[in-house]
Amino acid sequence: MKVALIGASGFVGTAVLKELLDRGHQVTAISRNPEKIQPHALVTAKAANVLTASEVTDAVEGHDVVISAYNPGWSNPNLYDEFLKGSAAIQEGVKKSGVKRILIVGGAGSLFVADGLQLVDTPDFPAEWKPGALAARDYLNILKDEQQLDWTFLSPAIEMHQGTSGERKGVYRTGLDHPVFNEDNRSIISVEDLAVAIVDEIENPKHSRQRFTIAY
Repeated sequence: MKVALIGASGFVGTAVLKELLDRGHQVTAISRNPEKIQPHALVTAKAANVLTASEVTDAVEGHDVVISAYNPGWSNPNLYDEFLKGSAAIQEGVKKSGVKRILIVGGAGSLFVADGLQLVDTPDFPAEWKPGALAARDYLNILKDEQQLDWTFLSPAIEMHQGTSGERKGVYRTGLDHPVFNEDNRSIISVEDLAVAIVDEIENPKHSRQRFTIAY
């Protein structure tokens, strides 16, 4: 497929780009810093300001699917506002491009850990992650009203880490609105296997207009 990957040089985007290329997909790697994208025969690196819908449209036009791993940066003092602004611009820009399918990587904060209680609202949720988690939750609620795009929102496991060699297991379990826990009551995934789940979903869509989550 021809895949437009937004946020291709970030933590998640880098892993997704590698997984896409390993499976032979043609990728337009969209980033604020396209010089960080390693040259590859299947990659076209492109700069775009995702806060501007028209730039998104120009960058993603002609692709089969868009993957958005957009994140304004966890240390960004305007993280909440920029996440919502950028996500809205991406949504609008993709619609105007004519591309119908988009997968958006969100956060785990909006997963329900008890009846009516989302992870982000629990007392022990880390304060430094809260603006981004709240923005992702609020955007998911906006996205649920989207009727034109065939969208999917993927919440990673509660714990996500960058593995060393061998951390791509190629297996994971899925859920919808509640975290997936292992026998130790942990919800955990490597970023490499998050990338596996993302590419699996675009190759074989199972969660059209749905949020889903993954973990080991």
